[in-house]
Amino acid sequence: MTDREWWRTAVVYQIYVRSFSDSDGDGIGDLEGVRARLDHLAALGVDALWFTPWYPSPLLDGGYDISDHRAIDPRLGTLGDAEALIAEASERGIRTIIDVVPNHVSEQHPWFQEALASPPGSAARQRFWFRKGRGPGGELPPTEWVSQFGGETWTRVPDGEWYLHLFDASQPDLNWGHPDVWADFDQTLRFWFDRGVAGVRVDSAVLPMKDPALPEVGDHTPGSHPFEDREENHELYRHWRRIADEYEGRMLVGEVWLPTPERSVRYLRADEMHTAFNFDLMTQPWDASAMRASIDATRAAHDIVGAPATWVLSNHDVTRPVTRYGREESGFSFTTKRFGVPSDPVRGRRRARAAALLVAALPGSLYVYQGDELGLEEVDLPREAITDPMHFRTGGVDPGREGCRVPLPWSGDRPPYGFGPGRETWLPQPDGWADRTVEAQRADPGSMLSLYVAALRIRRRELVATDEFRWLSTGDRSVLAFSRGRITCLVNLGDEPAPLPPGSVVLASGSVEDGDLHPDDAVWLTTGL
Repeated sequence: MTDREWWRTAVVYQIYVRSFSDSDGDGIGDLEGVRARLDHLAALGVDALWFTPWYPSPLLDGGYDISDHRAIDPRLGTLGDAEALIAEASERGIRTIIDVVPNHVSEQHPWFQEALASPPGSAARQRFWFRKGRGPGGELPPTEWVSQFGGETWTRVPDGEWYLHLFDASQPDLNWGHPDVWADFDQTLRFWFDRGVAGVRVDSAVLPMKDPALPEVGDHTPGSHPFEDREENHELYRHWRRIADEYEGRMLVGEVWLPTPERSVRYLRADEMHTAFNFDLMTQPWDASAMRASIDATRAAHDIVGAPATWVLSNHDVTRPVTRYGREESGFSFTTKRFGVPSDPVRGRRRARAAALLVAALPGSLYVYQGDELGLEEVDLPREAITDPMHFRTGGVDPGREGCRVPLPWSGDRPPYGFGPGRETWLPQPDGWADRTVEAQRADPGSMLSLYVAALRIRRRELVATDEFRWLSTGDRSVLAFSRGRITCLVNLGDEPAPLPPGSVVLASGSVEDGDLHPDDAVWLTTGL
């Protein structure tokens, strides 16, 4: 592996800017706040930072409703701030990955405002999906497609036409059959690559292309769904790959949510994207057979195309591991998210520590969502604080995704925990996070932060130079065991202690002084079985 292929083994830290660190006291994280914390990120041991959208946006969907892909939201800083951040991170050996959203823009985007001001059939509307409705008066939407957020996918404008939005009504879908759309995103990629960005994360990567006939979903063969995972998507990413290849060491990583790894890795063929998020392991329950099957399926599918797997425990859309693993139903699905589901924080935190060692030991790249290295739990926000459209478009059934977006605690024993010089934060922090702060955990060798720092240091030293992976038998099906070079990783997902094999303990998520690997614990050994 060369430095040009840094992405094959990188540890990437996801930053949700508004919730990372606030420099000016307005309660909102910003780019200057990130710059002030770069030494912390370097000490953590990450190779790259992935920034969720930092562009101008009305923030009706957490910044994924973008009005300009080539500017910075003034609440977060300036373009000069972004350029300085990219450069200063690079000086510390940390690369930058930005988010690009090809499926849709904000309703405030100049193109869409022009389309709304133009008549049906006008050139301005051709960049989007404007259509007449069904029924005698066009009063019914053109299709019965269901939004990714729940509810309808069409909104009617005053002149009677409807426009498509696979997400919220504030996020009109772009028509990738229009050359202006291709040209604009070409300009965006080059704009950021020219400023030193090392990678682009492609949001909702399976959704941009639509069947122009707009049929109902019905039965379909793979690749012919009306709006998901269409074959035409691959033409787009081959085109983007050619742009990325004009620059040295640049990469594309796709958000590819599909039912099978086999369909997902088609986006990772040699002339398409370099990597894609592997969400399958993240959704599995705390069960050894389920996790092993997921690891095997992921690795087998990626081997077909020669791409590295990525390992992810959570992100800005998903219930945090500490909370998820503390529940009776410990897997994850958007369709089952509800308010008030009980969770055992002690069990959840113990399992989250073990899961961190599991994914850090697997071959490929690792993504860490901000706050997971602090062991933060999902926050039950008061309903009046929720702004996520997923909550509102499900009639309040879904609690939304903001419980994992609460601003980080840095120091002190009460909110705002050193997040910024002001007293308020844009989402309320809970009481009881004094021991979760970076300051408190740095001083505690048994903390989650200390575990992550040690794991990433050992990973870099022992594991990134080898692709070797071999399952080992322990005689206990509840224990996952595998070797990577000199390191053996064991994770006990059962209910009974398991004896440790002979060897030296390199790192453990819990106590192993009695010679046993206890339930919900993991260990790295220098030994073989």
